[in-house]
Amino acid sequence: MSDTAPSPHGKKLFFMMVLEFFIWGAWLPLIFGYLPSLGFSPTEPPKELAGVIPGFLKILFSEQAMILNAFPIAAIVGMFFSNQFADRNFAAEKFLAFSHLVGGIAILGLGFVHTFWPFFFLMLVHCLLYVPTNSICNSIAFANMRDPQREFGIIRMGGTIGWILAAWPFTFILVDWAKVDAANTSGFVQWIGVVLDSPLSGRALQDGTRWTFIVSGIASLMLAAFSLTLPHTPPKHLGEGAGQKLAWLEALKLLKHPFVLVLWIVTFIDATVHNSFFNWAGIFFGTPQSAGGVGIAGNWIMPVMSIGQVAEILTMFILGATLKRFGWKTTMIFGILGHAARFAVFAYMPHNQGFIIAINILHGICYAFYFATVYIFVDEYFPKDARSSAQGLFNVMVLGAGPLLANTVCPLLVQKTFKVGEVVDFKNMFLLPTYFAIGAALLLAFCFWPPKSVKAPSEVSH
Repeated sequence: MSDTAPSPHGKKLFFMMVLEFFIWGAWLPLIFGYLPSLGFSPTEPPKELAGVIPGFLKILFSEQAMILNAFPIAAIVGMFFSNQFADRNFAAEKFLAFSHLVGGIAILGLGFVHTFWPFFFLMLVHCLLYVPTNSICNSIAFANMRDPQREFGIIRMGGTIGWILAAWPFTFILVDWAKVDAANTSGFVQWIGVVLDSPLSGRALQDGTRWTFIVSGIASLMLAAFSLTLPHTPPKHLGEGAGQKLAWLEALKLLKHPFVLVLWIVTFIDATVHNSFFNWAGIFFGTPQSAGGVGIAGNWIMPVMSIGQVAEILTMFILGATLKRFGWKTTMIFGILGHAARFAVFAYMPHNQGFIIAINILHGICYAFYFATVYIFVDEYFPKDARSSAQGLFNVMVLGAGPLLANTVCPLLVQKTFKVGEVVDFKNMFLLPTYFAIGAALLLAFCFWPPKSVKAPSEVSH
């Protein structure tokens, strides 16, 4: 009976995941509209680099791209260095505490700086320390669970809940409190109605967005302190992971298998499309309908975007049944086409505010049916000694290369290429990822043929 009892650390591990993803979810959705308000260029590098960056590389080193790409660069660095270095040299809970202390101070500082180099440096410090903690949190969880297959899904769900919770404080933070005070309300119900109907707008909204970094920093410092209460998770000895010293090199060898190469390329396309949503959605939602946007109040943008995470929780519950019914390939195609459907609605129905909000439930299908399915497929197909290498190979696309491309190109497209005067051509801009998603689905449909040795989804125990 004791062997099947849940881990006594389950609640702590769940709360660890809540805070871990609250930190990321607090600042990511609104940063894409915040950087232009600070005057950071989507096309030009900082003036100190202008004379040394060749013209064809300027887009990679534009001010906005450098800041936005701190996270995917940290993800790529993590595969080659930081994750294994942390695993082998530090107790996991102490590394988590240190990372969130220093990273928390860095992200907190972003709420108070408005010039490029300090902003970029603080973002880079935060990301280099934060990204490895995603893996460290998983390591702590797996090391302290009695039955990982049964417990991890519930504990990891804390991360999704944390992301959702990060959105809702801003319904009250990004409020025009002067307007609320002037309303002279009587009673709580009337007061809350005025609060929810008094969002900040224009420059005041952009200035208020700095609170996303302050809230994220406070959560990071909380997790730094809380980490010291987590169960002790000692470093792995070199002997336990010696074969993984060059895990990235072993991972690249997997690309000699055509079906792996195809899935890797499709994952790159899908991750780029996925991250173009985060780049553009907040701007699109907040743009007035008269300028082609949806006209959602500024204090409601993050809660609307969090609908996707609520749907993600629900979709994960039906993933197993979907895999059993439709199989690996069809399930992943559904996930990719979820992006195409959502972007098509954005393109053709921008003024149908209710439908635009509701269509965000497709985020659950986009994530669970593609990314989660890819991870399960890798876990089922590759032998145990190659699984971490294979997962790392796909993580480079999901957290690294895909976001890197999206964060480099998307600001240019929304602020330059598809901007006519002061109005953005959202329709044609959103059709671009729609076509790429359809192309990725077709590539998967006609070119992804895994060998029969892969377990059928009906055999999968997940």
